Amino acid sequence: MFSKQEAQQLKKDFWTAFGKSFPRKWILYDTKVKDMAFKFSVDNKKAEVSLDIEMKDEIFRNAYYEKIWSLEDILKDFIGEFHKEEHFSLENGKIISRIWVQKPGVSVFNKNTWQEIFEFFYDKMNGFEMFYYEYEDFIKDV
Repeated sequence: MFSKQEAQQLKKDFWTAFGKSFPRKWILYDTKVKDMAFKFSVDNKKAEVSLDIEMKDEIFRNAYYEKIWSLEDILKDFIGEFHKEEHFSLENGKIISRIWVQKPGVSVFNKNTWQEIFEFFYDKMNGFEMFYYEYEDFIKDV
């Protein structure tokens, strides 16, 4: 087990190593749609790449989700199999819509899995971005 400080340092080292392994500017929060962002996340059991639609107005959130969901088969061509949840509950209780891919069996605390996570992050986020750039005008026209 790691102390809180050791865990924080490992996480910091992880993100620094990822940035050095795959140096590039990702879209992330720069989707040009307020409260819609691409995210990387990793913990002690899995890594995820997601598209989070976080609008407070449920009508707009659902409209964006439905737009993206209408492109389901095309999205699969870019990122492979994925999970989706229209009413995803975050740990803080906030309800968002989320589309994500997951890699189980890896850990931010196990340096032996870092390269596997980095490659997963790069491959899946790159696929999400290519999809978004290709269909951005359609998605944003809500």
